[in-house]
Amino acid sequence: MRTIGITGGVGGGKSQILAYLKSHYNCEVILADEVAHRIKEPGERCYKPLVELLGEEVLAADKRIDKGKMAEKIFRDKSLLEQVNRLMHPMVKEYILEKKERLETEGQIGALFIEAALLIEDGYEEIVDELWYIYASEEARGQRLRAFRGYSEEKIRDIFKQQLSDEEFRKHCSVVIDNSAGLEAAYEQIAKCMKGVLPAC
Repeated sequence: MRTIGITGGVGGGKSQILAYLKSHYNCEVILADEVAHRIKEPGERCYKPLVELLGEEVLAADKRIDKGKMAEKIFRDKSLLEQVNRLMHPMVKEYILEKKERLETEGQIGALFIEAALLIEDGYEEIVDELWYIYASEEARGQRLRAFRGYSEEKIRDIFKQQLSDEEFRKHCSVVIDNSAGLEAAYEQIAKCMKGVLPAC
């Protein structure tokens, strides 16, 4: 089983590309954001430590962690946000590693794709065979964020400032998929990259 990390800036089109891979190849896709949501559920590994850290005021009536209440609390306090990240990121990675090992043992799929916002920063290079950078120009990404998410120019600038530079992404990734011109061109590039990895379904 080949394990491939998918990274890139917001608005680059990672979600659409992952959906395409899932529907066209015998592969599994793991999204770190979905894992983070799952492990915060009652009884899961991150639930109790988070409640102990943030207090029961972040709980909803059904005892689940309320996303809005949690966000409100941690974004007012930078040190608390850092504590939450230090707690959650290793647990997300641990969950992903466990699932990767399980999939390898089952031997039912040819490739595993892992997408995480901090794929490079959190050292996922150690657990993947290669990293793919989904590139799109800042102009293309800005247009998408305005059109599909309704983001303001100020919000877009702030997001871009917080993310790794194009140069940094390219330094760590062995494959670059250029999604500036649209998804069809990106899909053609993916087909070439997957030739030596896995045949299309």
